[in-house]
This record gives sequence, C-alpha cells and structure tokens, in this order.
Amino acid sequence: MHQLPLTPDGQTPVRAITIAGSDSGGGAGIEADLRTMALCGVHATVALTAVTVQNSLGVSSFHPVPPQTVGDQIRAVAGDIGIGAAKTGMLATADIIAAVVTACEEMGIGRDARIPLVVDPVSASMHGDKLLADEAMDTLVNRLFPIATVVTPNLDEVLLLTDISVTDEQTQRDAAVALHAMGPRFALVKGGHLRTSRQSPDVLYDGVDFLEISEPRFDTVHDHGAGDTLASAMTCALAHGFTVPDAVTFGKRWVTRCLRASYPLGAGHGPVSPLWRLGAS
Repeated sequence: MHQLPLTPDGQTPVRAITIAGSDSGGGAGIEADLRTMALCGVHATVALTAVTVQNSLGVSSFHPVPPQTVGDQIRAVAGDIGIGAAKTGMLATADIIAAVVTACEEMGIGRDARIPLVVDPVSASMHGDKLLADEAMDTLVNRLFPIATVVTPNLDEVLLLTDISVTDEQTQRDAAVALHAMGPRFALVKGGHLRTSRQSPDVLYDGVDFLEISEPRFDTVHDHGAGDTLASAMTCALAHGFTVPDAVTFGKRWVTRCLRASYPLGAGHGPVSPLWRLGAS
C-alpha cells in the first residue's frame, strides 16, 4: 500500500505533529515532514526546534529555538487540535530534548501513552554536518529513547549510538538488539546505506521477534530527506491506527516510491519526492 485514505472535503483529517528543525533548502527536516504528511492526507502540526542555514551542498549553521518555546508548541497543539501520532527529528541540544520529553509526558505522547512517538535520532546531515551537540547524545539515549514507540536511526547514527558497524544481516540484527535495550518499544535499523546489499533491507525488532522489510535499491544521489520522509510516513500511518510493523511497512514503501521520484536540485544532492502522489489515481 503506497497511499493512505484521504478525508472527504470539509471533514477534519487525521492530525500529527513533527518536532524538528527547519531546512532552508526544503529537502529535509520539517519541510520534508510537511510534504509527506500533506500528501498522505494528514493535517500536520509543528513544534520547530531549530533553524538551519543549508542548501543542497550542506549545512553552514543552525540556530536553536528556546527550549521552553519548543515544549510550549507541543502543549499548545496537543491540547487544542489533538494529534494521533508524533515524531521527532533534529533536536539540536540537551535542553531541547529535555523540554520535548517533559511536554510529551504531560500530553500523553510516548511508548506507554495513547499517542505513539517516532524518534528519528538526527545527529548529522547527509553531508556529515553535525546537527546535535555532543552533550545532547546522553540525554537523547537516557531520556528520549525510553519514551519512544519506535526509533529509526540510519547506519551512521547506529554506529554513534551502539558502536556497532552494520555490514550484514547479523550486525544489523545485533544493532537492533542494542538499540532496543535503550528503552524504545521497537527499534528499526534502516538498511538504505547498506551498500553491500542489492536490496534496501530494514530490520524491526520488538525485543522478541525480528521483521525484515526490504524494497528494491535505487542507485541515485538524490536522496536528501529520505530518513525524515520514512519517519513521517510511519507517523501518518500510526495516526491512522496502524500497528508499528504495518506503519513501518507502509513507510518503507512510501519512501521507496519517493526515491523513484527524486530529482536534482542545486549543485548538490536533490530530495526524495512525495510529489508523485499528485498524479496518482
């Protein structure tokens, strides 16, 4: 299934929130989240965490939003509009992570609450530019991971978090076990960067069982925002009431279709594109 149901005109659609940083180039970050959520038929709400100065070539700087303001955005949205699921992206600093955790716990967002939480532990851009302060990693692992419904690191982030270099199926499963031990209900180890595989295999682990979700690999340099797009699509599916395995399967198919529709932009890496849905019947 590549698509979610659309709400009839005049009726309130399913709602979700993205808690993330802005990408001035429009390819990743909160802009990628909003594009996917809109094209999945979900009303997207926002808690902005940081403003980045970036384009297709990389990130030159970023400026965090005050932590209290980040938390208050979550409270304002969840308390009035209501949300069916939430996701995090770039959180930038330890204080912002702590503010997000506090607000989520207050508003019933998290692994043991009624509103599921997808944590994309963004620590660096695809160009290697740091997007998370060094001291924030401990707060991410010790405070945010334990309230996550599912965490979705890429292989570079897996290495930072677990010291496991994923090179094959066994090390991918080892990494999933190590991530799950940090507290989330599910750990998803993405295989998009596993160049030794002809497929793009993701592994989901719930503490007992492994589920492999594999899709064809597309050889393209235009993959900016792929991780954000996957996590956003998963969040949309969770907001529709999908189980985590079904949401991951939907997200994987969605981002694979978006990779097929990716396009060049600027002088560097272009974005994955959910715009294909505009022409879908």
